[in-house]
Amino acid sequence: MRRLLPSQCRRASGAWLGLLPNGGASERKFEEESEEEPECFEIERPRCQKMDWSKIRKLKKMQSRVTFDTMDFIAEEGHFPPKAIQIMQKKPSWRTEDEIQAVCNILQVLDSYRNYAEPLQLLLAKVMRFERFGRRRVIIKKGQKGNSFYFIYLGTVAITNDEDGSSAFLDPHPKLLQKGSCFGETDILHASLRRSTIVCMEETEFLVVDREDFFANKLDQEVQKDAQYRFEFFRKMDLFASWSDEKLWQLVNMSKIERFSYGQLISKDFGESSFIMFISKGSCEVLRLLDLGASPSYHRWVWQHLELIDDRALKTHLREYSPMERFKEFQIKSYPLQDFSSLKLLHLKKAWGLQGTSFSRKIGTSGDTLPKMLGPKIQSRPVQSIKCAMINTKLGELPKEAAVGAYMKVHTVEQGEILGLHQAFLPEGECDTRPLILMSLGNELIRIRKEIFYELIDNDDEMIKKLLKLNIAFPSDEDMCQKFLQENSWNIFRKDLLRLLVEPRQSPPFPPIRPKKKEIYNPKSVVLDLCSINKMTKPRYPIFMAPQKYLPPLRIVQAIKAPRYKIQELLPQYKSAGVLI
Repeated sequence: MRRLLPSQCRRASGAWLGLLPNGGASERKFEEESEEEPECFEIERPRCQKMDWSKIRKLKKMQSRVTFDTMDFIAEEGHFPPKAIQIMQKKPSWRTEDEIQAVCNILQVLDSYRNYAEPLQLLLAKVMRFERFGRRRVIIKKGQKGNSFYFIYLGTVAITNDEDGSSAFLDPHPKLLQKGSCFGETDILHASLRRSTIVCMEETEFLVVDREDFFANKLDQEVQKDAQYRFEFFRKMDLFASWSDEKLWQLVNMSKIERFSYGQLISKDFGESSFIMFISKGSCEVLRLLDLGASPSYHRWVWQHLELIDDRALKTHLREYSPMERFKEFQIKSYPLQDFSSLKLLHLKKAWGLQGTSFSRKIGTSGDTLPKMLGPKIQSRPVQSIKCAMINTKLGELPKEAAVGAYMKVHTVEQGEILGLHQAFLPEGECDTRPLILMSLGNELIRIRKEIFYELIDNDDEMIKKLLKLNIAFPSDEDMCQKFLQENSWNIFRKDLLRLLVEPRQSPPFPPIRPKKKEIYNPKSVVLDLCSINKMTKPRYPIFMAPQKYLPPLRIVQAIKAPRYKIQELLPQYKSAGVLI
């Protein structure tokens, strides 16, 4: 064993003195303590240990793995991720394939970016650069040559016709582009002058593609493939059979392909849209937000079913019977048995009616629960009132909870059909101004602005005659309301009949208690229950409200559960579950 004095230990440790904290203060403290109590230190020789090669191999594998930190791609408040900004600061040729793919994945939130084919998406991710501009910054000035086109990642811009964009801050309803939109693509392809000015309405983040990088990386070839696809689609249509190739290419250069997934909203009101849409693939549905409270059929249907609450016939107005009506009513109800007790009941009804109620709309309940075909028996029950909030409509009073709406399918648009031209040449008085919603069922469409299309078909009488044949007559709101009520009545009857014919499943006497899962969707959320319309308890499930133009939001339902007679009374042959007599 080798022994060293403290002084020798201090000299040996001078090489790493600078590595000690506090500039070697701990070393000086160590010297002071060693002077007071000198000791000897023993340094043992290292012993040979057996190496565990399996652990070493595992460590090497872990070090060789490519680590991906997701926090690098998380941005605050929807801003572009900092790691992606670092990638875009590199030159296009310096970006690796993994970096390009990572940027491409981030940009999938932009609708305009997803509309491009996958090869073109990767090329765009390779050449894009990031820019952020503040409010009132002019991005594109009218009349200048186009050298770049832009994708909006965050913020809002306005389209104006002046040079400085100041009119956008004075106009109460300016034309706006928001996150997911792009602009300037046509100008960069054809080196044309800007036709409008783009100004930032707030701090906005852009992904910019410059003209030099666009052509240097051969993005124009991919764009040309898409243009050739649009040209072939238009050439196959009978509508453009008489057009020359040159004129058809003008239409192609002004059009753009957009792709939508299943259930994605295409337009809130395609009648007011400034675009014409050609369905190139797939299909979509035309929907109408129907206000049921504005339909006379719905009013009658609601009050007819409210008369059956709690299996008792409800009458809106209680009035005194005339002697002739009382005698006829007595004959009908007492036949073939002469039951004179009905006269006493009619007298009691009159007395109860004179007492009045505290409710704005009186709904009287009596004991005449069964229809005339189901028997003459009369049960004496006091008059009851239903208390609920009411609203005044053009057709009269309606319970507030019953003022609901429903989305109804109006039309299905298939591949090859056109939207936006069905009322183009009709007189203003004959146009259908109702807002119509366009919902995708998984489709691809080609958009073109209406004013550009009208310029191309100007003085083309043959084209106008073809377009007049495209007029589509959509059903009225009253017809759609009656269809909704018919389907709803059938669904209720079908469920009641199945519940009667099918024996209920026997549950164990002591079922285990399972915690309910928290779900966003509840089936009761889209069902209006008229049976509990007078209950004061608030529902515990969410209610879906749809905005309306110039009107308050409207609750959306898919079905209405109404009070009704028991099916055993309407169909006496069904006495018990699973048995048909």
